[in-house]
Amino acid sequence: MTEQPKANPWALIPFGVFILLFIGSGIATGDFYQMPVLVALFAAILVALFMNRKTDFQTKMQQLTKGGGHPDIILMVIIFLLAGAFSSVAEGMGAVESTVNLGLSVLPGNLLVVGLFIIACFISISMGTSVGTIVALAPIGMGVADQTGINVAITMGSIVSGAMFGDNLSIISDTTIAAVKTQGTQMKDKFRANLFIVLPAAIVTAVIFAFITADAASPVQEETPYQLVKVLPYLGVLIFAVIGVNVIYVLMGGILFAGIVGLFTGDIGLSSFVTLLGDGFQSMQNLSLLVILLGGLVELIRQNGGIQFILQAISKRANSNRGGEFGIAGLVSAVNFSTANNTISIITAGPLAKQISDEYEIDAKRSASLLDIFSSSVQGLLPYGAQILSVAGVASLSPVAIVPFCIYPMLLALSGILAITFRFPKFTL
Repeated sequence: MTEQPKANPWALIPFGVFILLFIGSGIATGDFYQMPVLVALFAAILVALFMNRKTDFQTKMQQLTKGGGHPDIILMVIIFLLAGAFSSVAEGMGAVESTVNLGLSVLPGNLLVVGLFIIACFISISMGTSVGTIVALAPIGMGVADQTGINVAITMGSIVSGAMFGDNLSIISDTTIAAVKTQGTQMKDKFRANLFIVLPAAIVTAVIFAFITADAASPVQEETPYQLVKVLPYLGVLIFAVIGVNVIYVLMGGILFAGIVGLFTGDIGLSSFVTLLGDGFQSMQNLSLLVILLGGLVELIRQNGGIQFILQAISKRANSNRGGEFGIAGLVSAVNFSTANNTISIITAGPLAKQISDEYEIDAKRSASLLDIFSSSVQGLLPYGAQILSVAGVASLSPVAIVPFCIYPMLLALSGILAITFRFPKFTL
């Protein structure tokens, strides 16, 4: 047994530097993406390295590299890269367009907004990215609003809602990967535990959208051609992930399947398949480096006593299993408000949540679910988050005008609170 570092609130200064640079610059400039997150993170690491004079610099560098090179961190990076490659190949061979058009071609006019929400749910759970889903569907949402007379903020809100559903549940979502790996549980277990909590919120969301758009009956006039074969890679990934196949096998199989379908339909050639693979890997490089550096920063803060201080502070208020769960929910929510990125918030709060779950005997799949649920709910309501900024840009609306119609993230937070309060679900299949 290694001795725990002495609790030290000053050890959290690097984290404060990270938040100040990343968010403070956004408040000052009005652009929350003005400060590159890696620059803010590297500055925080430098501050951490020059703290704790009792430890020599070489030892601190070893602590940094030990945290960044942890086996769970490296495995997370590999999964990120494969997830990026699958999304890139699937999009390149037309899977996104066919999936969207399939849904639009079978829906009546008064259910188009509900359909947008359901399609966004399916695409995001298959692609594993809320922003990618929003980019694909936002132009469709504009077309639906134009042809039906529905408030464009409602159609954009439905897309954000569906995108956050999949971001929370998808086994190839970076948030799910981060939550599972930081808590030491299995993808399938987290998925099942999570599904019981969030499915009622999704159903109620669909009902609400159906009610507020009941008078819209005009069908979309544009042609929506699709090829069912192009939807199969998404279905394959979803099915094999749910039944518990190792995520590495799922992603590699999905990449190969999407590539074969693309070659068969003539949408991509062998050279473009390789290019798409490279593009997918490249799209995840910043996130992968971010994960490694954050792992190193968290280890430095832990060695200096910062994590022990937070754990003790939460322990004073969380004197039960239920209190520990509320502590995890509050911790990841606060970090998400500060960073405007649900993946970063989970990666940052994950190690602390793990210690809280161990302290109060919270099941690992439960803590992983809570991390993902509350980070996704906050992220889907932030007017300065990438998701709402993306749809606001397409719709030429103020982000604040879209937030009231992001119904699912609101109900997601409510479902999470009710699940903690009433100890639901009692079991998972």
